Amino acid sequence: MAPKMDIDEEEPAKEETTAPKPKKAAAPSASSETASPHPDMALAQDIHRLTMVHAGKLSAEDATSIIGCTPEELLEKVMARVGTGGKSLEEATKANEAKYGPKPDEETEGEGKKEEKAAEGEEEGDDPLMNPSLYRHLVSSLGYAAPSALSEADLKSLEEHHTAMLKHLDDEVTKAKDEAGDMEVLHAYMDIARYSARCSTKDAALEAYDKVLALPKLSVGKKLDAHLEMARVSFFWGDVKKTKETLESAAKVIANGGDWDRRNRLKVYQALSFLLVRDMEAASKLLVEGIATFSCTELCEYPEFVTYAIVTSLLYLKRTELKKSIIDGSEVLQVAKDIPVVIRLANTLYECDYKAYLHALVDLQPHLVANRYLQPHAGYLLREMHVLAYRQFLDSYQSVTLESMAQSFGVGTEFLDVQLSRFIAAGRLTAKIDKFGGVVETNRPDWKNARYQEVIQKGDLLLNRIQKLGRVVDL
Repeated sequence: MAPKMDIDEEEPAKEETTAPKPKKAAAPSASSETASPHPDMALAQDIHRLTMVHAGKLSAEDATSIIGCTPEELLEKVMARVGTGGKSLEEATKANEAKYGPKPDEETEGEGKKEEKAAEGEEEGDDPLMNPSLYRHLVSSLGYAAPSALSEADLKSLEEHHTAMLKHLDDEVTKAKDEAGDMEVLHAYMDIARYSARCSTKDAALEAYDKVLALPKLSVGKKLDAHLEMARVSFFWGDVKKTKETLESAAKVIANGGDWDRRNRLKVYQALSFLLVRDMEAASKLLVEGIATFSCTELCEYPEFVTYAIVTSLLYLKRTELKKSIIDGSEVLQVAKDIPVVIRLANTLYECDYKAYLHALVDLQPHLVANRYLQPHAGYLLREMHVLAYRQFLDSYQSVTLESMAQSFGVGTEFLDVQLSRFIAAGRLTAKIDKFGGVVETNRPDWKNARYQEVIQKGDLLLNRIQKLGRVVDL
């Protein structure tokens, strides 16, 4: 049975006629090792967008505007990346064997070096995944039936090829145990885990990382790196439960030590995990903290991270903090041109330009749907942002006419009446509507008096308990 997924990616840079500049592999800020580029979370975003288009939740026009190419073009790019990269099956497997397989014998060393050189011509992050499991899933879920599609026989040949490559990597582990030290053994096990994350199933990759974590004498930093890569595998395949368990284990590991860079990276992973389970307040706190220290480019790009921070912080930050951290934040301003919709949303809310704010919400909707972390909560976020604007507007008045409020928001009075009635009935707005007079009256809660009454009530309970305890002592 094909694994369930809800994933997608950023579009790769357009190819130039001259040799393109190679993309730098994502590297953990706290480690000299190169972080595994697999699984590729940008690819996960692209697959999610294709899924939304295929399901009719994202229009082709909106998708083209967001990703910079048509869904049909993106589908071909994704399938080529997941498959053999546009090469023939024989060419792809030879290049993969030259990179990951046994070194050639002296007789064939010349030919082997040529193949290895060709394989090294591609950055590791640009390698075709050659993942049969993921390819089958996408063919089934996206209805891919192009003439260039890999056949079932091709996919079985890929599986056999990967079995042979993993056997070689396993032999390297045995060799490292017999002839080398602990660090070489760790690297050999990590090679298997990272190869599985690229070419195999979720379960196979997680099992390989479990073997890494089971190694003795593993430092806190290495344990955390393995946990984070393991969490990324769970993120890619949409396994929220496993992601949560892995990050909880990582938090226990880093409690025993670890540098600040790794701590900051863990917070980014935790923030996106909170997003998935709709704990927006916890996510907002970590996201805002991470704006100045972000280094997890293997998980998402910086503009995407800032988008998450803005969307969640609008719901929870006070105006003064919103102004300081978001509106005037230097890091946010540096990427403002890359995320104009969410920047406009934040600015119009702060400036109380409610008509423009609602227009920004309309523009934001397809971006929420096109994002794999925000799409499950798109309706919730849009509803909460409407409540936020209505509450901010009503806080300035003791009473206001429906017509005046409707003009401020650029909507009809009937639409506004329905929206306000629903939010008031749900207890989200402290107001009441005088339908006959066409007036909205606010009922501001007296928080100071409510707290005073609460203290008096709890004080009475405490005195009663003390009196009961006194009687028992007297006896």
